[in-house]
Amino acid sequence: MKSFDIKTKVFFGDQALDRLEEIPYKKVLVITDPFIAESSMIKLVTTPLEKGQKEYEIFKDVVPDPPIEKISIGVEKMLSYKPDAIVAVGGGSAIDSSKSIREFALRVENYGDVGLIAIPTTSGTGSEVTSFAVVTDPKEQVKYPLVSRSMMPDEAILDAELVKSVPPAITADTGMDVFTHALEACVSINRNEFATALAEKAIEICGVFLLRAYLDGNDTHARQKMHVASCLAGLAFNSASLGLNHGMAHQLGAVFHIPHGRANAMLLPHVIEFNSDINKHSKSRKEYLPAVKKYSTVAQILGLSSYNKIMTVRSLVNWVQFMLKEMDIPLSISQMGTISEEEYFRAIDRMADAALEDACTETNPRVPTKEDVVAIYRALW
Repeated sequence: MKSFDIKTKVFFGDQALDRLEEIPYKKVLVITDPFIAESSMIKLVTTPLEKGQKEYEIFKDVVPDPPIEKISIGVEKMLSYKPDAIVAVGGGSAIDSSKSIREFALRVENYGDVGLIAIPTTSGTGSEVTSFAVVTDPKEQVKYPLVSRSMMPDEAILDAELVKSVPPAITADTGMDVFTHALEACVSINRNEFATALAEKAIEICGVFLLRAYLDGNDTHARQKMHVASCLAGLAFNSASLGLNHGMAHQLGAVFHIPHGRANAMLLPHVIEFNSDINKHSKSRKEYLPAVKKYSTVAQILGLSSYNKIMTVRSLVNWVQFMLKEMDIPLSISQMGTISEEEYFRAIDRMADAALEDACTETNPRVPTKEDVVAIYRALW
């Protein structure tokens, strides 16, 4: 038996941040990063809190790829302040940090129900509606995906005002993260009709609006659409889970600090080819792996259908590569110019082991061996 539900209430559209005036909490801990805390953006959050006469403090120790040490500091802050609710403001790192801080603090001292309101400032992770969080152990150079229903935010507020100033490179990385979330949810072995419907809509929006948002950051309509697509894709993978692409991207982030969305984007053409067992030398055959049909459907949504399944999946791979080139995302590690060949190849064996153990890899449509993962990492160079 399967089930599907949406625990998080989503507020979106114009003036969505006004919701903060009405939230049923009196004492709030705002968790964000130093950049947002010191920019004018924080006023968009604190002004409605003040109007609603909410007491608040700001914890601004969030850093990318949240390390365990920073989570511990946040836990101490929460237990000393004892808020009724946490308001997470930022990208995936701020929201994942907030989820982890609340989860671990209440395990140390369960002093009552503490609400969690997630306000994303990038259109990428979908973390505002999922039970997933990722924390990093910098010493071991490992990212740990945490999954618990108790980590789902109670509310999400999607306001395009917060993403207007996101620079093109981050728009590209986070937008491809949205697309990867949706695509992996579509082919996951845990997929269901509800998750697939949400994922396919997210893919359709990405096909129309991602490049628009990248080329013109002031295109508010495109920004709002990508904000919604990010949330739809989050709802999809929260139900269906993800796959090998994310399992491998987590390791690139943990070891080489490649931004998560960028790592996903660079891996995606290789993982599509692996999951469909199709490459440039493939010939038509009577039977294909199950993922081929799903990838073909995605290609058709993007207007890429061709005269047979191999050509249709190849057109999807080509579309992903086209998007990477258009948005200045490197197609290979060597193109980045920041990682030495020796350093990269030395890390492959360890990254492959960690990718196979990653929780996301469990729901990949094709079961990978270590040799498969090593081959993909090598091809990525």
